[in-house]
Amino acid sequence: MTRGAAVAVATLIFQSLGRAQAALPFPEQKSFFDAVRQNLARSEEGQKLYAYKERRTDLNLNPFGRLGTGRTRVVEMTPTPDGAWNRRLLELDGQPVANSPLVRRESRMPTGRSMVDDVASALEFAMDHRDMLNGRPVIVVRFHRKADANPRTREGRIARAFSGLIWIDEDAKEVATVEATAVDDISFGYGMLARLNSGSDVMVQRRPIDRDLWLPTSIRFTGEGKALLFRKLIINFAVDWFDYRKAL
Repeated sequence: MTRGAAVAVATLIFQSLGRAQAALPFPEQKSFFDAVRQNLARSEEGQKLYAYKERRTDLNLNPFGRLGTGRTRVVEMTPTPDGAWNRRLLELDGQPVANSPLVRRESRMPTGRSMVDDVASALEFAMDHRDMLNGRPVIVVRFHRKADANPRTREGRIARAFSGLIWIDEDAKEVATVEATAVDDISFGYGMLARLNSGSDVMVQRRPIDRDLWLPTSIRFTGEGKALLFRKLIINFAVDWFDYRKAL
């Protein structure tokens, strides 16, 4: 079989699998969403046991009000037994940093309901269609704000400003990808520090880290807004999390 014929056959197979997948009925919605929420809560707790590396580009506001990219840093975050984190700078603009000191960061502990429950309570969810992602069957869920929601956490209040789609791995019942668009302006520091305009986009990806634990691996954020009341912001921001290892 030639290379072209092999590609054509593979394409037909995946198209057939996609049509068969789309024809399947959805699972019972409440029990499915409950299982997904429980897995997210378990991951929220499990992440506290894992060290990881984080790569991000600094964002610097210049005198003309445009948010530009600065230096790229890779840091290692390691949890401590008392719930804090040790942060060490490993790379700066692609160059190793020797003898970087450890910097302790206290963990911001939520009060009341968990962050996962608060975000879930702020949104309405509905199964939209089936799809394939990374060779695995997923259920694509559409979400939007819940009219009477009263979120208590910062994450819940931010989530309520977005609508979009969630790709959920059906077998693992884990969130794999989120694509969302802000339907409201989002204020930081009561609007005095920054305001992100509606229409801004965010993508979050999660992947399996251990046999039964999924954790976030990247976030991409693009949009416009204002800083310090009048300075224009243009954001194209990315963070990657990688090299997870169990530390506690």
